[in-house]
Amino acid sequence: MPKLLFQGHGSLRLTADDGRIVYIDPYKGKGYDLPADIILVTHQHSDHNRVELCAQKPDCRIITNKEALEGGSHNSFGIEGIFIQAVEASNKNHDPKLCVGFIITIDGVKLYASGDTSKTQQMGSFAALALDYALFPGDGMYNMGLEEAAECARIVGAKHNILIHLKPGESYRKKGEKWGAPNKLVMDEGEEIELRKS
Repeated sequence: MPKLLFQGHGSLRLTADDGRIVYIDPYKGKGYDLPADIILVTHQHSDHNRVELCAQKPDCRIITNKEALEGGSHNSFGIEGIFIQAVEASNKNHDPKLCVGFIITIDGVKLYASGDTSKTQQMGSFAALALDYALFPGDGMYNMGLEEAAECARIVGAKHNILIHLKPGESYRKKGEKWGAPNKLVMDEGEEIELRKS
């Protein structure tokens, strides 16, 4: 089974069954020592784009918001069986022309890494994708707060919802336990779980 390491803030590491590594929005925490096959960056704010933290294989593929939005559309990428679809991400602090989220299919598991965002129109189409996991920010400062993040979780309809990207110093355990999202899965910074296809 693939694994998800929540490194903290918006930073994630995916490990495929065959050992391939995908980093998403590197910035916070530990666990950047495994050489990356793919690095995904949702936007260029400095708390999401620290690509240099990641050990990288010689043929590492880096996909940032620039590549994801090249040609004016949300692009998709297939990399040796790992499928990546860029999707909308936006709010008053994040320009939709410069920001994306990603839906990633790895070993048959579908995961939505929303990036920095509030509710988007495109989220209404995600329930049809039968997502296994969805990760939403909830800081209420640069992104939506807990109430709107719970609303987005209901709209998206993933089998498991995970709260990320809180204000510095806030407890993911405490906030996650209070979060009103359905099917929530509370994770702490530095915690790793196995991803199961529902």
